[in-house]
Amino acid sequence: MSKIRFFNPLVLVLILTLPCLGCIRDKSCTFVSESKASLSEIPEGFGVNIDFTDPSPGEIKMLSEGGFRWVRMDLKWDLTEIERGRYDFSPYDRLLTALQPHNIHALFILDYGNPLYDSGAPPRNEATRQAFARWAVAAAKHFSGRGALWEVYNEPNHSMFWPPQPKVTEYIELGKAVGRAFREEVPDEKLIGPATSEIDFGFLESCFKAGLLEYWSAVSIHPYRRSDPETAAADYCRLRELIKKYASVPHGSGVSEGRNIQVISSEWGYSSAWPGLNEDKQGELLARAWLTNVANGISLSIWYDWRDDGLNPDEPEHHFGTVARLYHDNREPVYDAKPAYLAAKTLTTFFGGYRFERRLNLVSDEDYVLVFRKGDAFRFAAWTTGSSHEVLLPLNVGQYSLMKHTGQGVESLRVDSKGLALTLSNGPSYFR
Repeated sequence: MSKIRFFNPLVLVLILTLPCLGCIRDKSCTFVSESKASLSEIPEGFGVNIDFTDPSPGEIKMLSEGGFRWVRMDLKWDLTEIERGRYDFSPYDRLLTALQPHNIHALFILDYGNPLYDSGAPPRNEATRQAFARWAVAAAKHFSGRGALWEVYNEPNHSMFWPPQPKVTEYIELGKAVGRAFREEVPDEKLIGPATSEIDFGFLESCFKAGLLEYWSAVSIHPYRRSDPETAAADYCRLRELIKKYASVPHGSGVSEGRNIQVISSEWGYSSAWPGLNEDKQGELLARAWLTNVANGISLSIWYDWRDDGLNPDEPEHHFGTVARLYHDNREPVYDAKPAYLAAKTLTTFFGGYRFERRLNLVSDEDYVLVFRKGDAFRFAAWTTGSSHEVLLPLNVGQYSLMKHTGQGVESLRVDSKGLALTLSNGPSYFR
């Protein structure tokens, strides 16, 4: 392991303690952790969306080997309450049983309507909200103490999931009903929300203003975008300012005051079939999205999706996965890994046990070099959002090992007294 030493201020690169990727652009909006120890060790803060309760043989093993420590899964109301007041969570018991040997946790989404109540419409009237809250508490009691996170609904600001038209006031009343029920009956279980489609500041601020931060351990959002993932940094800063503003305002019991309300990216991905993208580019973007989140103190990053949903090459919805669609029985790995899977596995393996330390302040804001630390050992991630070019990094004289974000192209580099001349590209490189 190489230890890092810094040269005098006249060299090209200086080290600054920058806990947030966006703060060099917006000095008034920064993320500051309570302590470096409060930042998660890699890979504990990474996960993936799934759409099954009964995994195929070898599937969870491959998922675990990719570095995923969480799965996010719909816990559907209509599938688990088929008769009023009678709950059957056995499919999810089977899922947790499959996850347990691999130390993978579940983020369960409490979502959607039930034809037993209001003809299956979203929980928008009082009777349906109370039924939803009873069911949610029953689920939390059933899985109590097993480390699950409970997310109140999925993208309630999107008409696909809250038809025919989302109304934030309706969601707020649901959030309050579930929040009160959890506080009274399962106070040790962790509730999060609202899982907005994109970072919908208007919807989020309405939730905060209404007091929902009282009930949530974290605010969950889906930072989808067609632009570079690094652009999320400024959004995260703005979101934290909103949380800070409203968490300090008493509502009801006022329990949100003084709490560390985290931000969770509970769904975010890039389709390899989007215009201008392909599987290689998707792998680059997974690595950059996760690195962006880590450097901005996002405590949990859930990638969408685990597996491709279909085979149509022209349908973007079929190609968000980290692995291909087809399952291969009696073979390991049981799915064909896409570059996104290799990117996840390489990042979580290379930086396993490390925590984000700081970002190097380079000449160009488009260039990123992140420093990770474990004890006295340092490792680095480096890339650019611009065109490929060379930078000079003032590292100790010695031998360094460099690899691509997919684990390929391992090479040895000798650093002399001038520093490390490194070519940055859109695909992150890792070195130590």
